[in-house]
Amino acid sequence: MLLVCDVGNTSVTLALVRAGELLERRRAASRREISPDELETLLEVLLALDGRGLAEVEAIAMASVVPSWATAFSALAARRGLPLFQADADTVPIPIRVDRPSEVGADRLVNAFAAARLHGTPAIVVDLGTATTFDAVAADGAYIGGAIAAGLELGLEALASRTAKLPRIELRRPERAIGRDTVSAMRSGAVIGHLGLMKEMIRRMHTEMAAGGDGKHPLVILTGGLSGAAWLDELDGVNAIDPDLTLRGLVLLGTATLAGVS
Repeated sequence: MLLVCDVGNTSVTLALVRAGELLERRRAASRREISPDELETLLEVLLALDGRGLAEVEAIAMASVVPSWATAFSALAARRGLPLFQADADTVPIPIRVDRPSEVGADRLVNAFAAARLHGTPAIVVDLGTATTFDAVAADGAYIGGAIAAGLELGLEALASRTAKLPRIELRRPERAIGRDTVSAMRSGAVIGHLGLMKEMIRRMHTEMAAGGDGKHPLVILTGGLSGAAWLDELDGVNAIDPDLTLRGLVLLGTATLAGVS
C-alpha cells in the first residue's frame, strides 16, 4: 500500500494506492509549520475516516511546496522505516530546461511528468489552486518553464481582507459582465477576469511553444481544486480535465520507489 501526498500552500491532499489505483482521497488544511508528531497524528486521523491506518502503508510519495512538511515527512518515514519518494528537481525523472531548476515547485514538476506520461506532449498544464500556474511541457517531456498568477480564490480573499467594504462572496458563474451590485460586480471581475487571464496566457504559450518546437500545438490540461468549476466550460481548447494529476503522477513515481525496495 502506497500513500501519496500533495502538500500545497492552502491544503494537503492524500490518498492510498493499491495496485496503482487511487483509493480514498482526503483533504485537510495545511499550515506553514508542522512537526513529525503532528503530521503522524494528522495522517492517522485522515486515514481512519476510511477505516485505514499508517500501519498499512508500505511507502510514501510526496510533493510539497512547504519546507516544514517535507522535513516532517522525512522524519516520519525514517521513524517508521518506510521508503520515501520526495519530488524535486533531482528526483523527478524529466529534463528541466529553466535557469534555476531547484526553484521550480515540486508539484509543477510532478504535473509535467504526469502530463507527459498520461496525456501526451507537448502540453500546457494549468493548475488552479492557491496560485494559478501555467506549465509548459515540451514534445520530449521536458519541463521548459511557465507562469504563476494569483489564484481566483486568493484574489477574492485579498479583496475582502484588504478593503473596508468588500465582502467575502461565494464563487460561482456570473450572470453578466456588468454587475448591478457589489457581489455581482466582484463575481464578474473574479470569474470573467480569470477566464480572460487564462485564455490570453494559454494563447501566448501556444504561440511560443509552436514556434519553438516542431509546430505542433500543445494539449491543454486542467488540474487543481478549481479545475472542475462549471464556468470553465467557457474556456475553449481544453483537451483534458484531470483534478488528480499531481496524485496520479506521485502514484507513478512512488510505485517505482516501492518496486525498487521490494
